[in-house]
Amino acid sequence: MSKKIFFVLIIVFICQTFYAQDRGSKTKLGLAYGFGKELKNSDYTYTNNYYKLQLYYALKETKNFRYELLLQPELNFAKHQLLNLYFVQPSDPNYIEKRERYTKLKDIKEYVFNVGFLMRKPIFKRASIYFLGSVGPMYTDTETERLSKGFAFSDVLALGITFKINTITIDIRPNFRHVSNAGLQDSNSGYNTKNIDFGVSFPL
Repeated sequence: MSKKIFFVLIIVFICQTFYAQDRGSKTKLGLAYGFGKELKNSDYTYTNNYYKLQLYYALKETKNFRYELLLQPELNFAKHQLLNLYFVQPSDPNYIEKRERYTKLKDIKEYVFNVGFLMRKPIFKRASIYFLGSVGPMYTDTETERLSKGFAFSDVLALGITFKINTITIDIRPNFRHVSNAGLQDSNSGYNTKNIDFGVSFPL
């Protein structure tokens, strides 16, 4: 159902091309869809797909660069499974029960609000590349051997490229994501994933 809603919103955004006018607006609204998987390891699997609402605000523009603030509420659907049962040590209380529970495939929902800083470099009249760093609070609804249920942080580093068609901006964003809770809860090994986002945005 969420995918249907997302694609309906994409169509609405594209239709906005006929009505929106880009008059040097400092603000853009966008939607993005992305997916990814864990960095190669022998301990666990983690795959995810996610939806983002994006609000861009131009902070400063120079001859060569444009600096932007990016706010990104995100809903992330993940699947995770422990592969290496010895990751749970005998010193852990109830370690046999935990090994059995954690080695089962789990569905996880993550609710994220990232705040990012973006530095953009135009490369052609209607194309640009950019670097993005973002961080924000996150709530995860499932306990795993790597991360406790509840509050955590989501950190993202990305290198992206955008193309402009009329007033619509098409965005492709490979990125690296780290999730952990900064030691605020018991389990804090976290997840490291490589992802790619596809997005559209238009000026407000």
